[in-house]
This record gives sequence, C-alpha cells and structure tokens, in this order.
Amino acid sequence: MIKNKNLQKVMRGTCYLLGWIPVFFKKRVCTTFVEDSFSNGSLCQCGATRDFHPSVALGDYFSTAIVCHWDSTQHSSEQPTDAYGELEFAGAGKRHSYFLRFSSTTDPSRVFDFMRKHWKLRQPNLVVSVVGGEGRSKVKSWVRDVLKQGLVKAAQSTGAWIITAGLREGIGRCVGEAVRDHASAVSSTTFNKVVPIGIAPWGLVHNRQQLVNPEGSFPAKYFVQNATRDSWCLDNNYKAFLLVDDGTVGRKGGEVIFRGRLENHISRQRPGSASIEIPVLNMLISGETSMALDTSLMNSMPWLVLAGSGGLANLVSDIVENVQSASVPVLGAEKEEGTPNVELRERIATKVKKYFPSERDMDKLVDKVLSIYQKKDLISIYHAEGTDDFDTVMLKVLVQASKQRVSVTTNPYVDELKLAVTWNRVDIAKSELFNGNIDWKYEDLEDSMTDALMNNKPQFVRLFIDNGLNMLGYLSYGRLEDLYNSISDTSLAGTLLQHLLNERKNESSDQTCRVSVILNLPFSAFICSYSELIIMLVCQPFYKPVLKLDPASTRRKALKVPDLTLEDCTHRKVMCKHPWLCLFLWAVLQNHSEMAIFCWEMCGESVLTALGGCKLLRELSKLEIETEAKLSMKELAMKFECMAHDVFSTCYQTKASYSNQLLIRKSRLWVDATCLKMAMAADARFFFSHDGVQSLLSQIWWGDMERGTELWKLVLTMIIPPLLYTNLIDFKSESRECRRVSDGTSILSNRLSLRRDCLLLPGTAINSQSKKWPFWVTRWKQYWYAPVSSFIGNLVMYFVFLFLYAYVLLVDFKQPPPEGPAVSEYVLYFWVFTIVCEEIRETFIVGSKTFSQRLMLYVQDVWNKFDVLAISLFIAGLCCRMFSWSFNMGRGILCVDYMVFTLRLIHIFAIHRQLGPKIIILGKMIKDAFFFLFFLAVWLSAYGVANQALLYKYDPSPDRAFRRVLYRPYLHIFGQIPVEEIDTGKYWDRDCTDNLTLINEGKEPCRDTSHNWLVVILLVIFLLVTNILLVNLLIATFSYTFTKVQERSDTYWKFQRYNLIVEYHSRPTLAPPFIILSHINLLIKRNLRKVPSTKIHRFDANKLVKWETLQKENFLALENKKRRGTDSERLKRMTSKVDGVIKQVGEIRDVDRRLRALESDMEYCTSSLQWIMEALSQSSTVKSTKAHPTRKGTSACVTILTYI
Repeated sequence: MIKNKNLQKVMRGTCYLLGWIPVFFKKRVCTTFVEDSFSNGSLCQCGATRDFHPSVALGDYFSTAIVCHWDSTQHSSEQPTDAYGELEFAGAGKRHSYFLRFSSTTDPSRVFDFMRKHWKLRQPNLVVSVVGGEGRSKVKSWVRDVLKQGLVKAAQSTGAWIITAGLREGIGRCVGEAVRDHASAVSSTTFNKVVPIGIAPWGLVHNRQQLVNPEGSFPAKYFVQNATRDSWCLDNNYKAFLLVDDGTVGRKGGEVIFRGRLENHISRQRPGSASIEIPVLNMLISGETSMALDTSLMNSMPWLVLAGSGGLANLVSDIVENVQSASVPVLGAEKEEGTPNVELRERIATKVKKYFPSERDMDKLVDKVLSIYQKKDLISIYHAEGTDDFDTVMLKVLVQASKQRVSVTTNPYVDELKLAVTWNRVDIAKSELFNGNIDWKYEDLEDSMTDALMNNKPQFVRLFIDNGLNMLGYLSYGRLEDLYNSISDTSLAGTLLQHLLNERKNESSDQTCRVSVILNLPFSAFICSYSELIIMLVCQPFYKPVLKLDPASTRRKALKVPDLTLEDCTHRKVMCKHPWLCLFLWAVLQNHSEMAIFCWEMCGESVLTALGGCKLLRELSKLEIETEAKLSMKELAMKFECMAHDVFSTCYQTKASYSNQLLIRKSRLWVDATCLKMAMAADARFFFSHDGVQSLLSQIWWGDMERGTELWKLVLTMIIPPLLYTNLIDFKSESRECRRVSDGTSILSNRLSLRRDCLLLPGTAINSQSKKWPFWVTRWKQYWYAPVSSFIGNLVMYFVFLFLYAYVLLVDFKQPPPEGPAVSEYVLYFWVFTIVCEEIRETFIVGSKTFSQRLMLYVQDVWNKFDVLAISLFIAGLCCRMFSWSFNMGRGILCVDYMVFTLRLIHIFAIHRQLGPKIIILGKMIKDAFFFLFFLAVWLSAYGVANQALLYKYDPSPDRAFRRVLYRPYLHIFGQIPVEEIDTGKYWDRDCTDNLTLINEGKEPCRDTSHNWLVVILLVIFLLVTNILLVNLLIATFSYTFTKVQERSDTYWKFQRYNLIVEYHSRPTLAPPFIILSHINLLIKRNLRKVPSTKIHRFDANKLVKWETLQKENFLALENKKRRGTDSERLKRMTSKVDGVIKQVGEIRDVDRRLRALESDMEYCTSSLQWIMEALSQSSTVKSTKAHPTRKGTSACVTILTYI
C-alpha cells in the first residue's frame, strides 16, 4: 500500500513537470452542429452524434441552417489537449510507446522538436513515409516480404524513421508486423535504429477514450482486440503515435495535410553535423484514388512506387513506364501555357479506365493523374524481381530527385555520396560510386570527408583516401578546429577542453576575447606530464607567429598574452604539417577506436605513436566516470600496446640494429620522447617484455663487457684493480665495436624520466677528431663506465654508509657541542651531503624541462620519495641533536632515519630476476594491508571501548584508557590475553581501590564483576572475528596478489629493471662520497669550459622512419592476410559471391522478361505482316510472278520484310 502511494506521488510529480504540454498543444472540438443529410439529423458532418456536441454548438439554429458544408477551421475550436504521455498495450508484453493528441493546425516544427527533445527519439538519417493499402487481406505476400526484408532492413542500416498510419489495418499493420519480426532477429542496439511512427486521425482511433487524461498518462492502459481482421486500433509495434485531431469522428484523411507539412519540415533539417538535409521518401503500395499524391509531388517529394502491388500503384507505374509524351505540335498551332496535350490526356484516360473502371468522377481523376505524370521525374518504380537491394534503390531514388535541384556544373553523384555517408553505407558507395566509372574531383569529396570525420565513419575516410583524397591538402588548422568544436560538451574530452577554456579566461580576465578552441585544446589533451605535446603538434606551427611570440615561448607565457582575439583568421587556411597525427590524437581523445586505429595506420613513427595513444588512453581512463567508457578506453589502450609490440617485433626480426635505433631515437613530434620513454610512461609492460627491448637494456647494462660475466669477477676486479688488465674479464673486440658504430647501433638513448640524463649505448659514436686514449685508460673506462660496475660500486659504498651510520648511532654518538659530534659523525654528514648533491643534479640540472615539470616527475617515483624522506629526517635529526634540550629527540629521529635508509636497499633487488617481482608483490600487499587495517580498527575500537566500559566503572586516566581500548585488544590477536584482567569471576591478587579520590589521584581502580559473563563472550567473538575471519581474509588476499603477480613475474621484472638500468647509466661513475669529484668535474666542463657532452648521436632519422613505415606496412599486410584467412572473413566473401550470383540471376530474369516482351511484340509484328501478305496476295492490283516465301522458324519476320 505504501509502495502504491509513493508511486502515485511520483506520478503526480511527473504530471506537474509536464503541465506545459497542454499549453503548447491543443485539441479540436466541434463548435457548430452541421446536420448530415444522410443521417436523418442524428449526426453532424464532423461524424459525431448530436449528444456528443456541447450546447453551444446546438444553440444557433439559424446559422447552422445556412451552413451546407462543415469545415474544421471554421466550425471547431482549439482547447488544451487531454491525451499525451506514455502508452502501455495491455497484454502485449511490449515496452511503452509515446502518444500525443494535437490539433491539425499545429506547427510541425513544434511537434518535431517535441519528439526529439522530450521523447528522446534519435534524429533520423532518412524518413520513409509509407502510404496505401486497402487492407491486410489484399496486400500481396511479396509486398510483405519487401516490407520485412527490404524496408525495415534498409531502415535499420540507415537509421530511419518509418511513418505510417500506425493502425492495425492495411499497410500500417504489415509494417508493424515487419518491424516486430525484424526485432526478434537482431540485437536491441541495432533495432533501436528503426523508429516506426504512426500518424493517425484522433477521431478514427478505436478505444481512444482510454488515452484521455487531462494530467497526462504515464502510462495509459490501452486494450487491443486480439482479432485477425483489420481494426482501427493502435498497433503495439510502433514507437510513437501522433494523433492528429481535426474535430472529426470516424472520418479518414484528417491527418493527411499535417503529415505532409511534417514531412516537408523534416526534409529541411540536417542530421547531426551532416552537410545535407534529412531525405524524405514517400513509398506508395497499392493505394486508392483519393490519396494526395499530386500534392506531395508539388513539394518536390520523391516517390517510390511498388509496381504490381495493386490499385493506384499499378496505375502510376504503368503511366510512368509506358506512356510517352505526345509529339511537339506543328508550327503555328496555338497552345495555351499549362494546357496538357489532348493526345496525352487521351492515353492517360485510357489507362485510368483500365485500372479504375467504376470511378464516378473520371475527369477529375484524369486531371489528377495528369498532374502526377508531369512530375514523373520524382517518381521511381520498384519491381520485386529487380536486381538491386532495396536500400540501394532508395538511395538512387533520393539522388534522382536531388538531381532536379542541382546545377549543371555540379557533379550529380555528390548528393548520392552524401546520402551514403549519412547512412553509413560504405558498401553502396564502393559498388555504386567508386567502381571506376565516375571521375571524382577533390571538391566533390571535401564535404563528405568532413562528414565522415565528424560522425566517426572511418570506413568512408579510408575509402576517400584510397580514391585519391590527399590529407595534406585537406586538413587545415581551420578544419581541425572545426573537428574539435564538434566534440560533445558532455564527453570527457569536451569537459577537459571546457575546463581549460575557463582557465584561459581566468588568466586573461581583463580581456573579453574569443579564445579559439584549437588554441585551448592541446593544453588539456595530455594529462600529467604530457600536457605540452598536442600544443606542439597542433598549434605551434601557426599560433606563435600570429601572436608574435618567440619560438621558444612556453605555454604559460602564451596563455598570458593579453590579446588573444585572433581576428585575423589566416591561420585557419594553413595546412597541418602532420595531419594524420593530429587526427590520431583527436580520435583518441574521443575514444573512437576504429578511427584512431586507421589514423595510426597512416601515421609515421608507428611504434611511438601507438605507445603515445596507449599513454593518453590510460590517463583518460583514470578521469572517466562511466564504467563502460573506462573499460573501452583500457581495451583500446591495450590494443595499441599490442600493435606497438607487434610492429617492433617485425622490425626486430628484420634488422636488430635498426630496431635498437628505433627504441632510443628522439622524436621531435613527441617532444623529444623515445619509445622506451613513452612505453615506461604508458606502463606498457607487454612491450617491455619483448626480447628486442631486453636485448638493448642488457647491452646498455653490461657496456663493453661481455654479457653474462660472473659477478665475483667484477667484485674481485673492483677490489684488485690491476686484474682489469688481465683476461679475467672478457671485453668486446674493437672490430665488433667499430662495426656496431658503423651500423648506427651506438646511439644515444633517453631514459624515461625527464629529470635523468641521456642514455649512451656501448661504443657510442663520438667525434672522429677526438684523440685516441692509451690502452690502460680505455680499459679503465670500459670497466667503470658500464652501468653494472657503477651499480656494484654504489652498492658496496652504500653498505659502507649504512655500517658507518650504525657505528655512529651505536658507538660514537656523542653529546651536543662542544663535546660532539665525533669525527665519524662528521664523515657521515659529508656523505649525506654528497647524496643530496646527486639528488639535486639528477632532479634539477639534467634535462631541458622547467623546474616545476622536473619536480613533478621527480616525486612520481616512489623511491625518490624515500630519498626525500630519508634526507628530510636526517636534516631534522641533525638540527635537533645539536641542542641539549632536543638531543634525545634528534637521536630518535636519526634512528628512524636509519631504518628508512636501510629500506632503500630494497630498490637494488629490481635487477634480480627472482627478487625483482617480489618488490611488486610487497608493494601490492602493503596496499591490501591498509584495507585489512581499516576493518581491524573498526573491531578494535568496538571491542576495546565495550570491554573497558564493562570492566571498569570509572577510570579517568587517559594513558590506561588508551592502552586498554586499543593496545590490549591488538595484543589479544597475537595470543597475549591477561586472564587476571579479563576474567573477574575468580579472585586475583591485585593492588586496586574503589575510592574515587584515590582513583582521581592515579590509583588503579578495581574491576567490575557484574558483567563478567558478557566480557568473556565479547572476547570469544572478538578472537573469532579477528584471528579467524580477518586474518584469513588477509592471507587469502595476499595469496591472490602473489599468484597474480607471480604468473607474470618475468614481465614485471623486465619492466621494472629499466628504471634501475637507466639510473645507473646516467649517474656519474664514482659513488658517494667520492661522487663529489664527478660533480666538480661536470661543473667545470659544462659551465666553465663549455665542453659539450660526448653522448651525442647522429644518424639518418628520415631513413629510419621510412624503414619503420615499411615494416609497419609489412605487419599490416600480414595481419590482413591472417584476417582474410579466418572463418568469418571467408564466410563474408562467400556471402558476397552468393549475393553476386543472385544479382546475376536477377539480371538474367530481367533479360528473360524483356525477351518475352520482345517475343510478344515479334509475334504481333509477324501476325500483322502475315495479314498484309495475305491481303496483297489476294489483291488484283498487285500481281507477282513469284510465289510468296514460306516461314522458316524464327526468321519468318525477316523473310516477310524481305518479301515486302
């Protein structure tokens, strides 16, 4: 009962919100009773009875007596509508439909907007208005097949509205059944593209009183008679019903005028961002003579007539196909303008009498058919035995009608192409428009390309590119700006763009200027560390010259330019230098999968571009709220990562040396990023697991030493340096090194983090003029410049540092000055100082980014946060230990800091194949432990407070309360249960008191024994939940995490070791504290002597890009070959071939039909010539000495003609 009341409240609220509908939409009520002479005075000419009319309509007898004909506009008035809302067909089991009753004089634009905005009907790409049909029993079976397999299927593929009367009678019922049968065979998403709409006269609808509710019906219960015969009930297979009220009851045709006005209005609208109006096609099936076909033709509406369906359709098809215009009248004959030819009228009259012999007003019908014939260019005839698909036929009909409105200089196929793009029928475009018979120009494809891009139709974009459209000559910055303007404001990309626009407006609040979207777009595109990427790709070529900025100007400086109005829009005409990359980023921002993949196929630098798309999508997925969109972004990101992996695999298999260059080559388009850098930023573990990537990392790690050198040899050589000049360690031969240099493998590689220095492969190509070092110097550099040697040296020195730190804390930590610190402690301070210098060098000195960018990238690394924490604690402890009042605090801080420095050792395990993944497992388990601690804290606080309150009535000591509320229950988990404190049922010898004065002074209170049983029960429950449930839950979570990571431990290890390798390759050779010497050396060389780094690579970037593009094409060709070999593609090709065979069979049938018609004509000709021959032979005027020839088979006609 309560639920029903709440539902009624909701419905009343809905009705209140929709109270504006009766204000805008009216109904019509007859206000003048005009007697119908055939009803003996009981009926009005409006069709309603005398009792149905109000008293006002019956009062004026004089005025009604002189009125002979009832007119809707004069004899009826408008009142607020009382029938609107949702419609539920009782017992039909269908979803709700919409309905609205309104006056026949209502503005069609208001109705169309109501359907689009209130009913949320998707805007159509096509409107098919089906008229005709005298009843279902008279509709032929092949017509129903055309509706089911042709019309509804075509409507589904084009996203069309199908308009009929919407009643369970005639063609309307057949269309409803076709829609129902089609819905059962396709998915709901596909079926939603078909929107059947019924436009019926209100006064003709059966049981219409069930729809009446002045406050609206949500829904209205509508009972349909389950009868096989036709009825005027609403059909439950329709999505919406427009019930046109002209004041009549039980009369047909009241909706015809409004239906024509609505179709005319829709034909002037544009679907989405398309460049053409919504095409409206009228379809005539059978039909009666009263249909206003001529009126629709006057509005230039195209018609498709089903020949052979009966009635008016047969008449129209006959006169269009078989009636020819009369010959031009002789010179001097007078003829009035607009008067039809008499001979033509006679021919049409003959046809009309043939199909409608019982028509009463024959002259009027002939005039009507004659006006139809004069507009025959807008009429197309469809034969069931035709070879074309129904949607192709509709396309040709609409194009044929549009050709009447285009100029002579316009390509007549442009509109057909625009319709194909609007309907997303690339198959029609390929077979009918791009079959090699049409010469397409650039201007013809320009608008269609824009439509295809804005409406996410990559198949058409591919088709246009394959047929000669050059993207370099198409995509200007103006068009790119329009593409970004087309992004929906409700999408994630649109939200980010709007946020950035608001940021720009706030920064230039003193100016009221129009900020171009293209200028604001790039700043929001790459979230996190890639925010400058798109601005450099899209905007930099034109916006800095326009704003008169220096090419080195930063984004922030450009944003703060006071005047950004850009009234001179010359930049819009400038062509994009890298159009496919700009389109790729635009498609990725909108998560358009197919479009982004196609643009990637057309881009250069395919591996880096795929990794960039992966990075962008994964960053966007973190901001996306909707689950479905988030999953699709992650799926597309994984697809791009796999494509990058596969393309690089193809490159590596072709030539490993070039593939190494590919990984470490800087790209100007991607802000000097490399593939390794982008892969690390995109968290592309699968890409890093490739053997080619790991081979390069191993090559960097070992330097000029042979891979696989035993660790003990390296350590022994470090302890005994002279062993370096023996054969204990194998180094790469000089010939191999030189050959590697010539191949171009010795090139520079960047590490991921912008705060790091550049990577240098072994054997880096150095200036040829540099002097040649002696053997002992070269061997020394080969050993110490290898990252593995630097790693071992830093590791050994770090252990020494920890030993020194422990020695200071345990043995030599003296009192504050002047007694301390000791010498060992001063050494420790200097050691930490060198560590701080190295952190400053690698954070703020290396790289070319701004200070804020380097700082942001620095704190993103977890181990950098450890370094900052350790250094901060050390500085705090150092400051505190220098004063006597804070000496103990400082000692405590330094002790804690020692733990942080020691935990920093975990980072070195990343290089180990078995221990490296364990670091990942440990990190994930710590995250899992936080959730466990949350649940544990809830139980601890619940049990601790209850236990303390039950055991002690009064205890004001905060220290004891904290220990007993939190600390003691925590110890219970590990089995430390003080029974003498918990179980008060037995006597325990304890020093306590019940005196409140003593308790307030700090004496421990005695326990309360009244709730001993409850305390024991709570203890049992607490131990059961924590020790069994929560602990086992934590163990299960840890097991799942361990199993999940361990399954891909090799992939995690390969991904994780990259950071460590790059770090030790980029840092100086010497370890702290001796690293200060390297810092001084670098400071002198770079800042004082201005000596450039020898880590500079030079190779042919264009050649490498071309080689990468070639490998990508080979990869795509191989993938296409694999795809063509799948069962689904084979089935598609087989289906296409079968369709071709069926089409040829249809053509053969058409030829057979023509031959039969020709044979009939030949027989007639033969019989006529035979009659002439016999007449001439019996004539006395013409005498022939030769006997007349005889017929021989099929050549009889030719023989007779020869005889004559």
